[in-house]
Amino acid sequence: APGMDALDDYGSDNETGGTQPAHAPSTQESAPAQKKGPVKVVKSTTIAVRAAPDVGAMAGVGSAPRMVANQSKVVNYNPKYEALWAPEEGPKNPFYADGITPGMRNTLGGSIERTHIADFHFEEQNQTFNTFGFAMDPSAAADASKGSDVVGDRQMWAEMQGRSVHQVSKRDAKKRKITDSAADKVLAGQGTALTEAEAEELAKDVEAAEEAEAARAEIEAAKKRVEDGVPETQTMFHAKQASDYQGRTWIDAPPDIKPAADQSYIPKACVHTWSGHTKGVHAIRWFPKSGHLLLSASMDCKVKIWDVYNSRKCTRTYIGHSKPVRDICFSDDGRQFSSVGFDKIVRYWDTETGQCIQSWKSKGIPYCVNIHPGDDNILVGASNKNVLQFDPRIKTDDSLVQEYVQHLGSVNSITFIDGYRRVVTTGDDKKLFLWEYGIGTAPMKHVSEPWMHSMPAVTPAPLDNGSPKYLLCQSLDNQILVYATGDRFKLNKKKHFVGHTIAGYACQVGVSPDMKYVISGDGDGRLWLWDWKSTKVYRKLKAHDGVCIGAVWHPLEPSKVATCGWDGLIKFWD
Repeated sequence: APGMDALDDYGSDNETGGTQPAHAPSTQESAPAQKKGPVKVVKSTTIAVRAAPDVGAMAGVGSAPRMVANQSKVVNYNPKYEALWAPEEGPKNPFYADGITPGMRNTLGGSIERTHIADFHFEEQNQTFNTFGFAMDPSAAADASKGSDVVGDRQMWAEMQGRSVHQVSKRDAKKRKITDSAADKVLAGQGTALTEAEAEELAKDVEAAEEAEAARAEIEAAKKRVEDGVPETQTMFHAKQASDYQGRTWIDAPPDIKPAADQSYIPKACVHTWSGHTKGVHAIRWFPKSGHLLLSASMDCKVKIWDVYNSRKCTRTYIGHSKPVRDICFSDDGRQFSSVGFDKIVRYWDTETGQCIQSWKSKGIPYCVNIHPGDDNILVGASNKNVLQFDPRIKTDDSLVQEYVQHLGSVNSITFIDGYRRVVTTGDDKKLFLWEYGIGTAPMKHVSEPWMHSMPAVTPAPLDNGSPKYLLCQSLDNQILVYATGDRFKLNKKKHFVGHTIAGYACQVGVSPDMKYVISGDGDGRLWLWDWKSTKVYRKLKAHDGVCIGAVWHPLEPSKVATCGWDGLIKFWD
């Protein structure tokens, strides 16, 4: 108890330099007490935790908005969104016309501020201005619903209710398309200086000038065709109607066509004969994948397409060659096809309408044609020893994009292999070349042997996405040679088909879909059938009176074959 009393009396130590308490005795009276012994003094420390930093005075924060300087690094209060996005403001300099001090300029006309705008919003307003004539501030601070910061045609903005191009409905677009007229287009281009009557008159003058220019261009094109010797084209539709009640056109495959069986059978008799051509038929082609139509090229300078399943009559005739047609080829979907003739004309047709999409003048007589399914480029083998590649997408005279130059004689056949990435060509020089598609400077492979003869007809088999395993080549020494197109392009010496006589004729070779039978015509008008495995002759059929030049197996029906001959007939076998 006496120690605690002494501790209360001494509030501070001599070292601290503190003052004595008010009730403490004087120095003389307390001296005897200090002699009693040392007294330990315990110091007390108080710790205060402050979570918030020291900030400035808060006076006047709620009364008026405070602006934030762009150069400030620290903000000692919580500003509102409007203050952060407000434009830079300050007093104007009275000694300058625009009130901007020269030191504050960052452009010739004044000062430009940086702002943050999303790319999507900027492009949206840019397209809106180009389409409707008005735009809104794309920054996040703009209030589009109230019409603030609207640039351009405010009347159109009110009509569209502030909607941008991404917010316009189909009804608005249809309404705008109906209300647009030639006068509106002219007014949009000329501003608002013209009246509506003047704008309509100017629109009529512009339309008349465009029609005169188109007529002049057509006359010039016709003169050029006459000078080049390119005849005019025409077509004749022979069916009753071009489409059915469901809107399906006549080139659409019937929905009930399906593969009949997986196994092929030998045809036994002729079930139908088409006799529309007045001269010999030189080539026939099935419609791709379905085979419901048959295309034929004849020496009467005409190309005809025939119905196979329904009426079995000629559906359309294409007239565009002044000399016999040599070869034809469908595109991958069958909606276009190409034809070449002895008049040195290459034509690209629309199968459904009969319109000639484009035509070219070849440097030599074209003997064969093929269409690449990837880019629809047309490859033509001609008598000038070259393969010409045309691009129908180029609507000018410079559509010859590539020329394959290596043969020493006329090019007779063009075949795609390896997923349409490589091209195989044969010619009268008794050589076979393998090319990289699109590169015509040098071939990848050159096949030439002393015993080889010219191979005017080549058929790929089987047709699996442009990657056939074999090429069946009709050799003029009365045999069919087989080349393998796998890892190594080489001759299969174990397979060759003989017995027929085709010397001097480019008779087409056909193969059944299951690679079980091989067919070919000959110079005596007979149809020959061989077994693929044993290469033995199965049957010989008397097909035509003259040369049986073409024989093709149906792509879906396993036992149906079509043949054509120089007697002008096309026969359907089953």
